[in-house]
Amino acid sequence: MKPISASLHGYLDYATVVFFLLAPTLFGFDGLPAVISRTLAFVHLAVTLISDFPLGAYRRLPFPVHGLIERVVGPALVVLPFLFGFSDIEAARFFFILMGLGIVLVSWLTNYRAPVE
Repeated sequence: MKPISASLHGYLDYATVVFFLLAPTLFGFDGLPAVISRTLAFVHLAVTLISDFPLGAYRRLPFPVHGLIERVVGPALVVLPFLFGFSDIEAARFFFILMGLGIVLVSWLTNYRAPVE
């Protein structure tokens, strides 16, 4: 059984948006990692708003596709600091790795196939 419902997943998505937006200020990194983090906040917001689940505003993107996107984005975030050359910025590296692992964990625990209200 997967314990994260579509509704709870929506709240976690909006929290993720806020976290991506505020992370550069909270953890003190700037430059490319900050630009990527803030860009991801808006991308994550867009995906959340168009997803067909209780907290989606436009409900065009099927929730299972939302899940597939997160299953790709999570691992991508883990390797992002190394691919984009900012793995030496400790705060940014740990932030992206932890966010990636968190998104993977949430994707494993979310029931993307349950009926959506």
